[in-house]
Amino acid sequence: MDFSRPQWPESDSLGGVMRDTTNPSASGVQPSTGASTRHTRALPTPRPAAFTLKGVSQVKAGITVLDGIEVDMPHGEIIALVGPSGAGKTSLLRLLNRLDDPVRGEILYRARPITAYPVQALRRQVGFVFQSPVIFPGTVRDNLRVALALGGDHGHDADTRVAEAMALAELDHALCDRVGDRLSGGQQQRVNIARALMTSPDVLLMDEPTSALDPATADRLMETTRRLSREQHLTVIMVTHRLAEARRSSDSTIVLEHGRIVASGQTADVFERTTDPRIRAFLTMEH
Repeated sequence: MDFSRPQWPESDSLGGVMRDTTNPSASGVQPSTGASTRHTRALPTPRPAAFTLKGVSQVKAGITVLDGIEVDMPHGEIIALVGPSGAGKTSLLRLLNRLDDPVRGEILYRARPITAYPVQALRRQVGFVFQSPVIFPGTVRDNLRVALALGGDHGHDADTRVAEAMALAELDHALCDRVGDRLSGGQQQRVNIARALMTSPDVLLMDEPTSALDPATADRLMETTRRLSREQHLTVIMVTHRLAEARRSSDSTIVLEHGRIVASGQTADVFERTTDPRIRAFLTMEH
């Protein structure tokens, strides 16, 4: 689906949680009736940004997949990235722990350039859960301890940390010595979440974590994600094609199309107050 010139109802801001200057209509910036059209309305009760993207562009195989992205992503929220296939959602996610680097623009993590962090240190703070669960040879315990080794951690109190991570991911500790590739799909995804939690991250990036799960298992995994965000003050940024999941689970939503942000703000506002017919048609689709 192709979006064009999204329009929003007049308001002080669309949700008041994100700054998106890529598209003034998407960010809640309304053209003034005076001489200047560059006025940005103040956002109420601003929260510190986990990430700030400034003019970020990405090119793959000669194709522009992200085009001048500018947005703040609030700390401590669940942020859903949605949009048609090929919109740039996963490409954006991969930039946030430097699986890839942009060709232009700047990314700030906690107000510092993301390139100022050693990659290994960054990835201890910004975990990544892939669409298809990654299971290493060996037991669940072995899979979780991999995170410590890859993170340069010497593994002090490793068994305690394994138990804590499994509890946070709501993974039965009785599975600790089970061979990882013999678990169900839902259990394997929880192993991946637990592994990401082993380094006590500040941010969890999730690329369509429920795409291969049945609806009931997906709902339980999202409930776990909501609890983790709330109790651990964890910022979660997730790509999803399941719009109902984004609406139920996220605090904020960013809608991408052709590598550009066409809407962003608090999830309820994005889904309920969008007036552009093309964007509304997409947001009301069932995936």
